[in-house]
Amino acid sequence: MAKSVLSADRFHNEEAAFEYVEAQLWPNGPVCPHCENSDAAKIGRLQGKTTRVGLRKCYACRKPFTVRIGTIFEDSHLPLRLWLQAIHLLCSSKKGISTRQLQRTLGCGMKTAWHLGHRVRFAMAPGGSIGPLGGAGKVVEADETELARSRKTRRPADFRRKTHNPIVLSLVERGGDIRSTMLDHRSAMGVVRANVHPESNLMTDTATRYKYAPVARHDMVDHSKGEYVRYEYPITGEPELMISTNTLEGFFSVLKRGLVGIYQRVSTKHLDRYLAEFDFRQNTREALEINDEQRADLALKGFPGKRLTYQTTHSETEA
Repeated sequence: MAKSVLSADRFHNEEAAFEYVEAQLWPNGPVCPHCENSDAAKIGRLQGKTTRVGLRKCYACRKPFTVRIGTIFEDSHLPLRLWLQAIHLLCSSKKGISTRQLQRTLGCGMKTAWHLGHRVRFAMAPGGSIGPLGGAGKVVEADETELARSRKTRRPADFRRKTHNPIVLSLVERGGDIRSTMLDHRSAMGVVRANVHPESNLMTDTATRYKYAPVARHDMVDHSKGEYVRYEYPITGEPELMISTNTLEGFFSVLKRGLVGIYQRVSTKHLDRYLAEFDFRQNTREALEINDEQRADLALKGFPGKRLTYQTTHSETEA
């Protein structure tokens, strides 16, 4: 009988959890986060009955450290084995996992589960400088969607609202990555310029905001006429070109089912982190031959160099 992934020792034993995280973040051996010393001869493991699990000391700078330092784990009192469980649950749930469900599964407090989820989402966002999508001969789809309320909580048609529903713009390179962002002060054209290679073939609907996109070619489908896909057959012997934004339509379906059905209430203050979560799962989906365990490992490798404190997240409604 096949064993569940969650039956692995790292999810139940703290020492095994530290060994697993160290193997992922320190593949070539321990590295001091204080002075970046990686000389194994100058790093020792501290042992004793009262010594914390995973504690080491750097004899170059004379400071103690663990694999938690300098990562999302830092200053967290939650056992590392529960962190690994939370990471796996968020990476394996296609539409996400709610704070209440995370609380019940881990057996922790609701506020702890809420902040834990946001820290993992924050780590899922790509760090540093990332290159543009597309390039010569590549197709990039662009589309936006409005995140409206669910039907049960939707306002009457004549209700005058002070704020509008958030608009999400997503860009996806066919066969590549997807990037989503909330359009607040950022214009759609500004996002396209910053994220799409100028030699790309951009595909959108007939929205005028993309009319002057700085790309090599721009094709559109007219949804108002019931056109969702169109094929063009070049005479030059090139492969046929499918003009559509259906990749994003499928992504938006999963996104809305997750935000409305699982998370239910999402503050615009935290929306970018939720978008990073859905983008990460889409970019590491099973169709790319990445299973849940590998996806969790990829998320874990994005933890170093990132911090998110509770003070920066707790002021808004929990979601």
